Amino acid sequence: MNVRAANEADVDALAQIWHDGWHDAHARIVPAELARLRTLKSFRDRLHADLGAVRILQTGGSIAGLSMVRGAELYQFYVAESSRGSGAAAVLMADAEAQLAARGVNVAWLACAIGNDRAARFFEKCEWICSGTIINNADTANGPFPLKVWRYEKSLIAAPPKREMRG
Repeated sequence: MNVRAANEADVDALAQIWHDGWHDAHARIVPAELARLRTLKSFRDRLHADLGAVRILQTGGSIAGLSMVRGAELYQFYVAESSRGSGAAAVLMADAEAQLAARGVNVAWLACAIGNDRAARFFEKCEWICSGTIINNADTANGPFPLKVWRYEKSLIAAPPKREMRG
């Protein structure tokens, strides 16, 4: 498994993974109006706009997932269905957290759609903590779409080494 920066040649494959993953996880739990706005073209357009912030996970020659960061936020995180359960998500998450820490982020956050229990279990397994609910403005071609979500946070500050007490 290899994580690297995305490039223009990756956009179509990434858009498909993001589109399929989003609809699998969200279409039945978010308002229908938002689901209608989540077309393959909308994901492709959003990737083009933020391509410099996208990291991809490759297994063999195939793209297995993507992450995207914005400021202190792990803005997007998707793994292809065919790679779920393979350890790919943990590798991609470790890279995303390292990218955030390298930017000087002390406490990272992410938004998780309320009801996306599979993602919530994964985030909790990775030691992200649900700090409550917030209204998140989801990006759409029609402008921000307010959506109530779970906010997860994680401290990226390494714990100081323990000192031995000498008596």
